[in-house]
Amino acid sequence: MPKERLLFVDDEPLLLRTYVRAFGNEGYDIETAPDGEAAAGIVAQRGFDVIVSDISMPGMSGLQLLRAVRARDLDVPVILITGAPSIESAMAAIENGAFRLLAKPFDMAKLVELVGQATRLHRLARARREAFTQLGLTDRQVGDRAGLEVSFERALDKLWLARQPIVDWPARTVLAHEVLLRSHESTLPTPMALLSAAERLGRLPELGRAVRDNAAKILRESPPATTLFVNLHSSDLLDESLFDPAAALSTVAANVVLEITERASMDEVKDSTARIAALRKLGFRIAIDDLGAGYAGLSSFATLEPEVAKLDMSLVRDLHKEPIRHNLVRSMVTVCRELNILVIAEGVETAAERDALDALGCQLMQGYLFAKPAPAFPVVAW
Repeated sequence: MPKERLLFVDDEPLLLRTYVRAFGNEGYDIETAPDGEAAAGIVAQRGFDVIVSDISMPGMSGLQLLRAVRARDLDVPVILITGAPSIESAMAAIENGAFRLLAKPFDMAKLVELVGQATRLHRLARARREAFTQLGLTDRQVGDRAGLEVSFERALDKLWLARQPIVDWPARTVLAHEVLLRSHESTLPTPMALLSAAERLGRLPELGRAVRDNAAKILRESPPATTLFVNLHSSDLLDESLFDPAAALSTVAANVVLEITERASMDEVKDSTARIAALRKLGFRIAIDDLGAGYAGLSSFATLEPEVAKLDMSLVRDLHKEPIRHNLVRSMVTVCRELNILVIAEGVETAAERDALDALGCQLMQGYLFAKPAPAFPVVAW
């Protein structure tokens, strides 16, 4: 079995020599670095089983080094050492994913023990990551904040929008396309993983802006008659850039329907009515998404006054077999028709569901039966 490799980072040469002597006697493979910048360069070249670093160093601090390490390795344990322990330094170390914060002076035997624990946990983390990969559970692989920030940055860089058609079934025509959040970042591969990361990091507005900018780019490259449905999180309504007439999506607002989900409460948007009015003034139309599966109900209609309502797929699934769902959909379609609201059924997967919806007067549909989301506008299977 190869020796476990350790990296010690400190601007005190005497302490580095002490580390080499103590851990060399324990049988480890040891490298040292005199500062954070040098350590970051070494980590970029090769991996380690444990990194031990002082927090206070000229130039790059130990916390900055930890963030740089997480850009390369989400699992390697990092032990930070400080001569001035405080609640603030402890909180920062924990939040950024340090394995342990050790205060000077310390017993070298204590550090040897901590490193031993860390190497064992590192082996476990690698095995866990491999198991998650094999099981397809890649969205569970990011834990600490520093690692999450790195993954989120990469996800933003690799963000793209899939397109799925919304069809008029009787007319056999495409009404519009919904754009759906995607990323090629393996550690945040699902929309929910990416949204959860953005929420945890307080970066939902940034994610929302990235989605809107990407949607605007798609429209600029599409035929003039193209209409896109673009999802909004309720928190996006608090982002002033959404209401900027010069924003990329605002310049193509006439071709955009903004979907606001019922699944997220709008309680924090105190002036939601005024904000929705401002969006309409820019030229956007409004859709209520996931109708029948969320918080609101009639209050959503009163606040949003939507032009479009999208029935949640939980109502659509097997509605031809389930009388309760069938009756619910019929009632919703009737009410929306009376309010001059277009109804779109989401998640249509079978011909039986399609035909049942058509019989109820819900003729606008979206789902795998017609086309799966794709990087380009997909061909509809009629």
